[in-house]
Amino acid sequence: MTIRDLEEEVRAQLRVRAARHGRSMEAEVRAILREALGKSRASDRLGTRIHQRFVAVGGLEAEQPRRGERPRAPNLAE
Repeated sequence: MTIRDLEEEVRAQLRVRAARHGRSMEAEVRAILREALGKSRASDRLGTRIHQRFVAVGGLEAEQPRRGERPRAPNLAE
């Protein structure tokens, strides 16, 4: 992977951060990417986002179909 047009200030900050952690700049970039992508995975899941939305308004009680029951077609007239 090649990163072009990286500002000199950002490059310098990366160099300092890598030195602080005792890593090469390349290893530091890998660590930054792992951290950034690892955090977003859990919180960006659709089920988690839906749950958070309904918890904020007091939750939602939904009737669960019994196992073995065939799915019902929705009544769109209501």
